[in-house]
Formats: sequence, structure tokens, C-alpha cells
Amino acid sequence: MKKESLADAPKYRFWKQQAENNGLIINKIDEFYIRRRHNGEVLFAMLEVDANTPEGDKIPPALFLKGHAASVLVCLIDQETKDKYVVLVRQRRICDGSHTYEHPAGMVDAADDPQEVAAREVGEEIGLDVKPEELTRLNNRLWFPSTGTSDEAMHYFFVERELPRQQIMDFHHKDMGVASEFERITTAVTTLPEAHKLITNINGLLIHFLYLHAVGDYDTMKLL
Repeated sequence: MKKESLADAPKYRFWKQQAENNGLIINKIDEFYIRRRHNGEVLFAMLEVDANTPEGDKIPPALFLKGHAASVLVCLIDQETKDKYVVLVRQRRICDGSHTYEHPAGMVDAADDPQEVAAREVGEEIGLDVKPEELTRLNNRLWFPSTGTSDEAMHYFFVERELPRQQIMDFHHKDMGVASEFERITTAVTTLPEAHKLITNINGLLIHFLYLHAVGDYDTMKLL
């Protein structure tokens, strides 16, 4: 297996180009830790960046190089009652060591199509076959959850699918995930207000409001 160098990683090259386009003068970058995928590609990196701003200041140096990510709200609609349900993924996270509830999501490298990645993650994490063109984008530019310490940027999507109630419930409590990426995932089918109480991830909470605004469901928004 050939290990991808940091300098060759698309997410690193994208971040560096954007930083320089925005006026940063990068003097030096020290690598403290690099985590790679099973195929040798750079997944994450902890870096210290010595850089000057256009105003002549030093930029805070800590950078968690993570790249972009796509998150998808999957709404399954009961064909008979038109009741709406969302499918969440439950997995243990390092933020506080607990099990957290999230919407299907995955990393998007600079060379990837976010819509294709989003559709693939829905299949891998909850087992729903979705084509990229079925997804509706919820933000028309990159949004950054943690601007002070990370380059992570989010793409948000949603998909709606009408199904019989039993088929919807078949997505509840499925064991999913990719073993090579240390994923141990269990799915959960909930109403959107229930999901809003379960989720502590800020991306998951934000996507609820984006989706409800996009479809004009302000009655449900009042319940959040």
C-alpha cells in the first residue's frame, strides 16, 4: 500500500489554495499527526500553520485538516397517512464517548462529487438505494462548522421517498457501517421532532430547519 503524502492529498491542496487565494502568506506547516484510510489516502491531519494575514497579523496556528463532508436528511413518507419519518444513525463518538444520533453523512474529498458521496453514504449507513440526482441540495455554498480550528465544510442534502409503513419500519434497528472504517452503526426511525430531541450534533439540528424551510413545513418547525 502506497501512503499518500500530505502535499498530494486533494483536501490539503484545496485548503492551501483557498487560504492563499484569500490572502494568507503561509510560511511553514508542521505535521503532527496524519490518519490515513485503509488505501493509504490522507483522511485527517493535525497541523501547525505559521501564516501571516493580509493585515500583517499571525493567524491562530492550530489546524485540524478534515476536508468536506456531506450530510443527508432522509425523509420516508407513509403512503397511506402521509406521516413523515427520518432515518438516523446511532454510533459512539469521541466528542464525549457517548452514543450519538446523526443523519447519514460522509467525508467528501476535493476531487469527489458531493452529491455522489451523499447518495453512497445513504446506502452504506441506512441501506436505502438513492441515486445522486434524487437528492436536493440545501446550501448553495460551503458552510464551515468550526472556522477557528478546522477546514471542515458541509454540504447538506435531503431526499423524500414514499413507502408503505412496514417498509419504513424495516429501516429501524438495522446494523450497518463499514468495518474497515471502524463504523458500528445502528439505524433508528423517528419522527422529526423526536429526532430533534435525540440529536446533539449541530449539523443534524441545522439540517432539520433547512429541510423544513425548503419544503415549507412550518407547522413541524414550530414543534422543534
